[in-house]
Amino acid sequence: MPERQPGSADKVVDPIGEPQVVTAPVAARPAGVARSLRQRWPTLLGLGFTVVIALRLGDGVDLAPVVAVSALIYLGASALRNRSSVWALFAVGILVVVATEALLGDGVGVWVLIGLAVPVFAYGLVNGATQEHDGFTHQTIAMVGFGAVSALALAVGPTAGAYLVAAGLLGHAAWDVYHYRVNRVVVRSLAQFCVVLDTLVALVIVIATV
Repeated sequence: MPERQPGSADKVVDPIGEPQVVTAPVAARPAGVARSLRQRWPTLLGLGFTVVIALRLGDGVDLAPVVAVSALIYLGASALRNRSSVWALFAVGILVVVATEALLGDGVGVWVLIGLAVPVFAYGLVNGATQEHDGFTHQTIAMVGFGAVSALALAVGPTAGAYLVAAGLLGHAAWDVYHYRVNRVVVRSLAQFCVVLDTLVALVIVIATV
């Protein structure tokens, strides 16, 4: 039997004196796992939201407000000139959509969100958002575009409307990726969350509509 060399933790000596390397098992690294979870929690949150939406999905057009609220959150953060405000804006936007749809019926939430974009835009002008280099003008154009997609989805038939919503979500996912890369307007955690949510929900809509 090989004998362990005194004072050595990773070598043994066989009977003829040849050293042999013993590979020690790799220890678990809980700290590394925790760090990974801290970095990827927006992805996990996006997956969780996707599951909830998929289980409750009736018609792809029902998710038209998601396209509008996604754009409004970005516009709001730009108008406030405060990137860290996006999670609060996200919570408020979801509450507005849920309350409006519950009280006034399906589809109304889109028009409420488009209407809210007007005072948000006006506040951005007063707050000097146009002087920033975070693209207030770009966010305004995006709000008009995504808002139009949401409204058009309500006007066409259910199938075409569902595909429009999916296309709008994929378009906003690309918008999320861009802002994650440049690290502007919104915090990266929100951009990461949104790109996962927008992409997966779009796929769910397409699968449910086909």
